[in-house]
Amino acid sequence: MSRRHYDLPPLTTLTAFEAAARHLSFKKAAEELSVTPGAVSHQVKALEGELGVALFKRKHRGVELTPPGQTLYDTLAGSFTRISQSLQAIRDHGAAGVVTVGSTTAMASLWLSPAVIRFWRDHPEININQVVRDKAFTTSAELDLYIWYGREKDPRLEQFPLYRDRLLPVASPEKAKELRDADLATLARQRLIHLEGDDISWTKWHDWFRQLGYTGPVASGIRVNNYSIALQAAQDGAGLTLGWEQLISPLLRRGDLQVITPHVLFAPQKFYLICKPEDELTPSARMLRDWIIEEARQISDEPS
Repeated sequence: MSRRHYDLPPLTTLTAFEAAARHLSFKKAAEELSVTPGAVSHQVKALEGELGVALFKRKHRGVELTPPGQTLYDTLAGSFTRISQSLQAIRDHGAAGVVTVGSTTAMASLWLSPAVIRFWRDHPEININQVVRDKAFTTSAELDLYIWYGREKDPRLEQFPLYRDRLLPVASPEKAKELRDADLATLARQRLIHLEGDDISWTKWHDWFRQLGYTGPVASGIRVNNYSIALQAAQDGAGLTLGWEQLISPLLRRGDLQVITPHVLFAPQKFYLICKPEDELTPSARMLRDWIIEEARQISDEPS
């Protein structure tokens, strides 16, 4: 059985190593930690002894990370950052005027951020922190609520359906005019911008064509891992991307992108507002929750 629950070295050795690796200097790490360079060196040696590998290459002027040292530093830096963010969120949680909401990059830039600004104009006393991430969220001390495509499996979370979007091909105005009224076979031969993100639930080009009844070949085109990049590439004339109509409505209204008619598919799932249980939300978080739900109700009626 491990002598420690997580089988971790003492936190003091990890802290000393992280500071030394970040500065690539025992001296600067010692200044940050308010200890002597010798103390930092002692902690690092203790860590190297426990792990059985060298973490630094000692040089005449400073130190350099070994490959295992670089791997450990990358892990610690990311972990310490997340711990710091969680601790700050816990500190802020008791303050009724701070709410943290999460969303994907595209949702934040195209829909949520403008809604939050409108909310803030009516409620300037409430500070809204936004966390943008294109990977799956989990409610934690970091988040009060977040918007996601599809329902979450955790039964303890409050989940509010916002709207169901429509999926349609979009391109630059010039390309959309050229392809107006094109059939599915013609669209499938175009340069398509394929989204390959971490969330596999989003409908992809192959799914879209298949669900509309087209079973022929689909052009491989180009691939991106971020929806905002896909939209920008389409605006720049790089090809066609699959547009989520309500999500990209600001771009459509401005004419940055245009719909290639007439092919439309309703998204298989709805966007949801995912929240902590009611009794864990501050009054300000409940106020923002209700605001977002009301904003979503103003979106075009979905089909029955």
